[in-house]
Order: sequence, then C-alpha cells, then structure tokens
Amino acid sequence: MTHTDCPSLLSFRQADESDLLELVRLRDAAARWQIERGIRQWKPGELGRSHFEAILREGEAWIATLGDRGPTVGAWELWWDDLPAWGEQPPVAGYVHRLMTDRQTAPPGAGLVMLAEAERRIARSGRALCRLDCLSDNPRLRRYYEDAGYTVVGEQPSKNGDGGKQYGVTLLEKRLREQ
Repeated sequence: MTHTDCPSLLSFRQADESDLLELVRLRDAAARWQIERGIRQWKPGELGRSHFEAILREGEAWIATLGDRGPTVGAWELWWDDLPAWGEQPPVAGYVHRLMTDRQTAPPGAGLVMLAEAERRIARSGRALCRLDCLSDNPRLRRYYEDAGYTVVGEQPSKNGDGGKQYGVTLLEKRLREQ
C-alpha cells in the first residue's frame, strides 16, 4: 500500500457518544507512541471520557476508518474557535486539534488524508482558513504541518492548555479553497 492509495481507503464520520472510549484509546496510544520516541507532549490518561464529552458538546470530533466498517485508523477534533491559543478572532477559521493515528491500523499517509478531510469540512462551512498549533519545542511536528502547506503566523508563549498547564505553541494556518 502506498501513500497515494490512502485517500480511497479511508472513510470519515462525525463521532458520537458511542465513540468516547475509542477516542480515549487513540489519544492514550498516541501519547505512548510519543513517549517511546522521546517527544514531550501528551501523557496517557491525561484526557479521559469527560474531555471528549465536552468536545462533542462544544465542537466536533471525527473518526477515520478503513472503509465504512473497518477498524479505526485515527481521529481529530474540530473547533470553531480557539481562545487559549488564538484569542478572540472573527469567524473565518476552523481549528484542528489532536490529530491522531492508530499506529497499528493506519496506512501510510493517513494523518495527511485526515487533515485534508478536516480542511474540506472547514471550507464547506464557509470558513477560509484552517488553523492549528503545536508545541514550540516540537520542530518535527511543525515541519510536518509546514510540509502540508501550513504557514507559521505567530507564537503564543503561554497557552493555557488542558489541566491548567501553560506552554508555548507555534501558530500555523492554511488558506483553504472553497469545496
């Protein structure tokens, strides 16, 4: 299987209450993967069911599967504002958070395909920008997003994140074409 095969293999659906445990599992698995590679970002158990319940109430979570009934390969959160990182903004962007893949089932390139699907969802909503942030001290992730067409537009030195933690993030955005 090649990177170019990936788009036709994945299906997407908006997550609901029945997906809460799967979202927690994906997040914890991604955290363990990061730790194994010396990346200081996520910790297993840090975000549980209540976090994803709040996302389903206040924003959107999306699930990617292999085909319509295949295993889960990843997920992401889509927010319609992001005050902790971006402050007050006009409603011109969607904000992608927690883009995560299942390292056991995701085909190569699945993360970029999921990101492109998030961008299509944002464009269909009439918003012109996709925005995201990554830890300022994670150059590998920053490069990943830049390679996907994102531009660094600023730094937020003290974002108030999950659990009251403060950390610096790089702000990135991509102008979207209407879909």
